Amino acid sequence: MYHGSSAAAPADPPPFQSAFTYALRAATEAAAVAARAWLSEGDRPGAARASAEAMRRALGTLALNGTLVVGDEADVAGPVLPPGLVLGKADAADAFDIAVDPVEGTSYLAQGGLNNALSVLALAPAGSLFRPGPAFYMEKLAGPPAVVGRIDPAAPVAERLRCLSDALDKPVGELVVYVQEKPRHRRLVEAIQATGAGVALHAAGDVAGALMAAIPGSGVDAMMGTGGTPEGVITACAIKALGGSFHGRINPQLNTERMAVSAAGMDTDRWMSLDDMVSAPARSLHFCATGIANGLLLNGPAETPEGLCLQTLLVGGGLSGRQVLTSWVRNPGAGR
Repeated sequence: MYHGSSAAAPADPPPFQSAFTYALRAATEAAAVAARAWLSEGDRPGAARASAEAMRRALGTLALNGTLVVGDEADVAGPVLPPGLVLGKADAADAFDIAVDPVEGTSYLAQGGLNNALSVLALAPAGSLFRPGPAFYMEKLAGPPAVVGRIDPAAPVAERLRCLSDALDKPVGELVVYVQEKPRHRRLVEAIQATGAGVALHAAGDVAGALMAAIPGSGVDAMMGTGGTPEGVITACAIKALGGSFHGRINPQLNTERMAVSAAGMDTDRWMSLDDMVSAPARSLHFCATGIANGLLLNGPAETPEGLCLQTLLVGGGLSGRQVLTSWVRNPGAGR
């Protein structure tokens, strides 16, 4: 049986106060509210750009010295949050790597507000995050704390599920695996179903699905499949702070990406561990996610007599476990 690396020893008290993680939510909440204003018109580029601009403004006000490692470089109008951008205060005591996705699930959100879209960000001490470079796609395997070090990510699907069953003391036929509903996952879905395990198919939710898998009792026992590499880096921060299991393998899907990844000398066979993707200790990580559309993990903004009701997940930074914060903010209307 594969045992991998052992679980980390209990950490020292966290060096950052939970107030810092609470402050970070201003960035994801601003992005979620900004995206919402464009969704009724189905304006995907507008929603993506408005949310990125709102997140950049909010991050610029925080007492941190941060450099973007993962940003929104694909914006056709010019990236608002490009990798390498320095944010915050140059004289701030704490220097961070920052990974953001102002609208995770953009393509599906603008098609009708499908489930699981989030605005997400992660922070780690400077120099500790994996740089995705030209790698856009990553194969992923996520699970709860009980499976840390007990599943070989390179093993066939049936063997992975057997190990997951042993670790959770749960029959294979009762396991539920989260998979994004993509043509590339047809064989994966067939392999999971052949074992008798259940498949939870969702059109979107690269980050949400992995987090559900890492949270015991969520109704999802594992997440498998290929999604975004940038989202993988963000997810790795959250799952390391949660104490869960996560592995990733660079998995190019397009010829142009394969050539770029090869030219960069990136290994497409090697499965990376959490420590490969986030070298800093769990106690020094921060993660926030705010719902943009209703989903399994969080709900999107909802109009109430008191204003817009938002849900934000906070992990790390001195918080005990995870917290879901419900906030009410003034409805800015279209904000344009």
